[in-house]
Amino acid sequence: MNSIFFHVESTGNIIGAGISSLAMKRSYEIDMCSGPLVPKVLQFALPLMASGILQLLFNAADIIVVGQFTGPQAMAAVGSTSSLNNLIVNIFLGLSIGSSVLMARYYGAKDQKNIDELVHTSILLSIVCGFALVVIGLIGARPLLSLMGTPDDVLSQAVLYMSIVFLGMPAMLTYDFGAGILRAVGDTRRPLIYLLTSGIINVCLNLFFVLVFGLGVAGVALATIISQYISAFLVVRCMMKSNAAYNLDLRRLKIYSSKLRLIMKIGLPAGVQGALFNISNVLIQSSINTFGSIAVAGNTAGVNLEGFIYTAMNSLYQASTSFTSQNMGAGKKERIVPIFIVCTVIVALVGIILGSLGLIFGNQLLSIYTSDPEVASYGMGRMKVIFPTYFFDGMMDTACGSIRGLGYSLLPTIVTLTGVCLFRIIWIMTVYRLSPTLFTLYLSYPITWIITFISHVICFTVIYRKYRKNG
Repeated sequence: MNSIFFHVESTGNIIGAGISSLAMKRSYEIDMCSGPLVPKVLQFALPLMASGILQLLFNAADIIVVGQFTGPQAMAAVGSTSSLNNLIVNIFLGLSIGSSVLMARYYGAKDQKNIDELVHTSILLSIVCGFALVVIGLIGARPLLSLMGTPDDVLSQAVLYMSIVFLGMPAMLTYDFGAGILRAVGDTRRPLIYLLTSGIINVCLNLFFVLVFGLGVAGVALATIISQYISAFLVVRCMMKSNAAYNLDLRRLKIYSSKLRLIMKIGLPAGVQGALFNISNVLIQSSINTFGSIAVAGNTAGVNLEGFIYTAMNSLYQASTSFTSQNMGAGKKERIVPIFIVCTVIVALVGIILGSLGLIFGNQLLSIYTSDPEVASYGMGRMKVIFPTYFFDGMMDTACGSIRGLGYSLLPTIVTLTGVCLFRIIWIMTVYRLSPTLFTLYLSYPITWIITFISHVICFTVIYRKYRKNG
């Protein structure tokens, strides 16, 4: 078992000296280790939920602007890059999860030295990884999109969009790492403010570049990366001006090898999971591509709408990870199971309510993206399968977050890759080949969510019992 699981430094080895209670408890932060859970989980999750929804609204502006003012091919070009972008980027974003888990653990234990080293390692790591992504995106855009079978009438625009967007990767990763550090201590409000600011600029620039200069997909891509650099600047400025434990001094940026190893041990499995998870999505996107650009455009609109539900539910995944990790650091093992239950129940309610509302108002929502009835029909076809069952995805992710908060990262990766990625690939090669319809393709989603959620619950139970016994 020890060869499979990874334990972050035990609470007994974490030094608590050097942090005053005043420095550790700021008005923006949440005490996750005492008091009632439900109001504190909501206090943490609601601003994070708003941040995610706002971010998607601003990202949706790319698709809405090109869909309404350029045409379905441009809309398909933007949408056809999403699964490939996620495949490439997620392995690096997984490292930010490792950074956030460690930050919550050290913060719960009031370990100033490790917090300081982690902060400076994380920010420099985000910059280095961001520039690596620039190179990968510029070199790989055309061959990878061609390999996916992107329709010929949208390929050139898709390559252009993806190439420009990847120029913003250093900023995107810097924001994600920095915001992850703030959220790990319970500060979900300031990342929301920064996102709102940059997002409004993104929407204005979208309209300006497309309507005034007629830049099409290049215009919305430029608007995206400009807004990303603004959000990165704001979060770095916040950390530099803070007097809290996570203060950032750019002159002291350094990769501490001990922190890098821990970030990699927790974050790399999560990143690999995210990347390999998207292999199945790339295969699904490739299958959708065979139905033509109109089907791709409709699927793009449907995916974009379901993203709002996913992002809202993902706030509970982050809550379960941060609350579990902080309480592990503080040695509050009696709060671990209640955290798991509270986060799972809330995420199920969020998914059910938003999924139902999305399905009821589906046609009206799709009309925001396109005036083409055929495109809208394809979008509704996806939504009818995904929206009623999407809460299972939220429950699956929240259970995974609790396991990662306990310090185990490899196990949920293996479970998710087996239950989701591998099963979807098998589904595409068997069931979908026997019945090659979009409905059959979309049906693979809820089936894999349910299987993987049940597996995560079993794993959490085993791990927690082991923790209680050895603790």
